Amino acid sequence: MTIKETIKEYICGELVGDDVVPSEIEDGYDLIRNGVIDSLALVRLVAWTAETFAVPINDVEIAPEDLSSVERIEAFISRHSPSPA
Repeated sequence: MTIKETIKEYICGELVGDDVVPSEIEDGYDLIRNGVIDSLALVRLVAWTAETFAVPINDVEIAPEDLSSVERIEAFISRHSPSPA
């Protein structure tokens, strides 16, 4: 499974529920602006990236824009993870 697929699986399974399948989420779709991710979901997403991809969240600067779409989340993980899954 690619990083993008893993991110989409998480978003569908933990943030939006069964109404959306991973293939329906476009990579550039703004998850924050379109209300998919609120402030609580953003915190959960940060914790998940730390746990799943070993992103050292205490050592990196994180802006909401870094996590606003699947492609931005993937780029964030690629920049900060020691060895992306």
